[in-house]
Formats: sequence, structure tokens, C-alpha cells
Amino acid sequence: MSSPPPSPLLSPLLGAAPGIRHAFFTREGGVSQGIYASLNAGIGSADDQANVAENRARMALALGVAPSHLLTAYQVHSPDVAVAEAPWSQEARPKADAIVTRVPGLAIGVTAADCGPILFADPAARVIGAAHAGWRGAFTGVLEATLAAMEALGAARGQIIVAIGPLIRQRSYEVGEEFVGRFGRDDPANAEFFAPAERTGHAMFDLAGYIRMRLERAGVAAIDDPDICTYEDDRFFSYRRSVHRAEPDYGRHVHALVLEG
Repeated sequence: MSSPPPSPLLSPLLGAAPGIRHAFFTREGGVSQGIYASLNAGIGSADDQANVAENRARMALALGVAPSHLLTAYQVHSPDVAVAEAPWSQEARPKADAIVTRVPGLAIGVTAADCGPILFADPAARVIGAAHAGWRGAFTGVLEATLAAMEALGAARGQIIVAIGPLIRQRSYEVGEEFVGRFGRDDPANAEFFAPAERTGHAMFDLAGYIRMRLERAGVAAIDDPDICTYEDDRFFSYRRSVHRAEPDYGRHVHALVLEG
């Protein structure tokens, strides 16, 4: 029996925007097995790459594009942004942590397994973006860089709407003193994103709250956040959960959006 198709989560904010399709995919609806079950899209994982290709093809179908038109980057936890003007091969993926486009029919996405997948859209200007915002990318400016790249394609910052996808939440994200110190030295006000942890010398980091603050400070007014924790919710892959379970690897999601033609 064939598995059911993917059933992605949708942002009410993006879902109400005309001319845009989007998806925050769960791990359901793919063909991978074991720790990768089932919709693993991780090209960099040790999963059977034939299964990964089939999973990505299913995601592309859900977004209404050909598999060749579902684009992701080679992510390196940077603030760098790629502009998609035509499909690229897996081998030619740019090293970047965000993608923007104004080309209809190109689905742009990011891979994640605890980091923040952030989807951007200016429906009026018909410009979209997708950013991979782990703590390092958010800290070094990937969100602001994505907004600037969208503006360069004709977007207006006051019109841009943003959806924060499933990511590891503060209640599951324990960090050490050095991590807390780095944020404190950058801005003492960042203390609001840390709560006490049970272990001495550790804290719980609010990645989603930090992302929202950076977006609001950059001029984004319309932000949607479902408050879903990838570590707690087994519908999602989680790097940190895989480490705690001593698993040898972990699956990755793709979260994406596309301008309708």
C-alpha cells in the first residue's frame, strides 16, 4: 500500500495571501524508513538518496511545481541570501541560508530540524523569500538580509508578511553560559530571551522570540507563529532530540513557498 501524500501545516497569514502557495511540511507522507520516517528531505543525510528524491518530488507536487523547481540552498548558518531566477541542480546549490525570488513557479525553501524556517511574502509586489534562521543565522542578520534582498527585487518592507514555522522552543532549548554571554555582549536587552534552566550555568533560549524581535525591529508588522516545538512534537524531525536519543543521524524538513503563475 502506498503511503498517503504529505499533509503540510499552513500559516493562516500566508494562506490568506493571494497568489502564493506555501507549506510547512511534517515528517508524514514520505517513503523513508527508520529514523528517517518518512518525509525526509535531507540531501545531506545518510538516508537512501532515492528515497530523499521521491520525498522531495512529493513536496514539489504538493506545492504545484515540478521536482526540478523546488529549490533549496547549501546551508552554512550564514546571513547570505541567494536570488533564484531559474532552477538549479543539487550540485549547483548556492551556499546561503536564504533564498528570494520574483519568478512564478519557482518554489524556494529551507531545510530545518530545529532551526527556524521563516517564510516571507509581499503579495502586492509578488516577491517571496525563505530563510533558515538558527541562532547563528538570526544573530548575524539573515532575517534583515532577506528583507533587503526582497526590497532589491521590488518588495516594500511595510507590505511584507512573515510566517515563523515549527522550531525548537524555549522550553526545550538549553544553552550554556558562553552562549548567553555572546548575546548579552551584543545587546544587554537580549537577556529577555533567556530563562533559568534546571542545571547551574545553563539557560533556556527563546529562539522564536528572538527571531520575532529581529523581524519587528526591521520593520515587519505582520508575523504569524504557530508555537510548535520540533523537539516535543514527533511529527517533526529534531536534531537535538536525535542527539538525546543517541541516534546516528536525523531527517530534515523542507519548508517552502511559491508564487503562482
